[in-house]
Amino acid sequence: MRSHLNADGTPVPASAPLGPDSLTWKYFGDWRGMLQGVWAGSMQNMHPGLGAGVEEHSRFFDERWERLYRSLYPIGGVVFDGDRAQQTAEQVRGYHDNIKGIDKYGRRYHALDPDTFYWAHATFFMGTILTGDNFMGGLTEDQKRRLFTEHIQWYRLYGMSMRPVPETWEAFCEYWDHMCRNVLEDNKATRDVLDLSGLGAPPFLSWLPGPVWAILRIPVARGFVWLTVGMYDPPVRNLLGYRWTTRDERLHILVGRAVNAAFRLVPWRYRYHPRARAGWDRETGRAPTHAPLVHTPRRNLPPIDRRDDPQHYSPKV
Repeated sequence: MRSHLNADGTPVPASAPLGPDSLTWKYFGDWRGMLQGVWAGSMQNMHPGLGAGVEEHSRFFDERWERLYRSLYPIGGVVFDGDRAQQTAEQVRGYHDNIKGIDKYGRRYHALDPDTFYWAHATFFMGTILTGDNFMGGLTEDQKRRLFTEHIQWYRLYGMSMRPVPETWEAFCEYWDHMCRNVLEDNKATRDVLDLSGLGAPPFLSWLPGPVWAILRIPVARGFVWLTVGMYDPPVRNLLGYRWTTRDERLHILVGRAVNAAFRLVPWRYRYHPRARAGWDRETGRAPTHAPLVHTPRRNLPPIDRRDDPQHYSPKV
């Protein structure tokens, strides 16, 4: 197994959870990360193996908001659960055990194929970079290098092969460019993520009458897709047939700055997702060290007939 190093040259400890001194804790659990949610979903699904798994095994689009919101808990837990983070990581890995098959081109796929599983993690890492760069005031090159080192430490918790993981930030940038130019595909699973025409109202707007949301959905859907296109690497943008102008780029920067300015008015704790906030609360003494982990509320659970399916996170709440 290759030895990955911290920025100071010391070895990254095997299976050591990240803590509040990490940059990942600062950036990953922030609600602003939701603004790259469509980007993350589409980038993941463009991977041939991952896209095939979604097309043939997932019913994500039947309960789009619920699936998104409940997924934040275990995925966030791998970062914020402290000495319980590895157990959370193993649970997340276990949800993928039976996602396998042969795609429509005759290619075998398995969600636990090392290259496929790492690609999903790479999008979480790059999503953190994009959130920091676009909506949290920007990141320096040194901060990106530090986040890269931390993403390796985070990934080790899954117990997966480290073979696909680049050894350096520079090697990761080459890996990412290769994936965007030569591996990712325009497929149905990706187009389904980008199709927001049937998107239901988010939970915090569930009180809106249906006809009102049907009108509001039009600019919301277009806005989210536009925001997503602005975060794509140019090869991905070209692959999907999107056009991006200098005017778009300037407006995208202004929107990002406005989001960052607005979040300065939000109390610090409430900028974080509940699982992340609970991690901070344990570390700052606001909650007991071994307080029960925070789980998704009942409203986000899978449909009743799928709650015992081992590929779903479905806590007893």
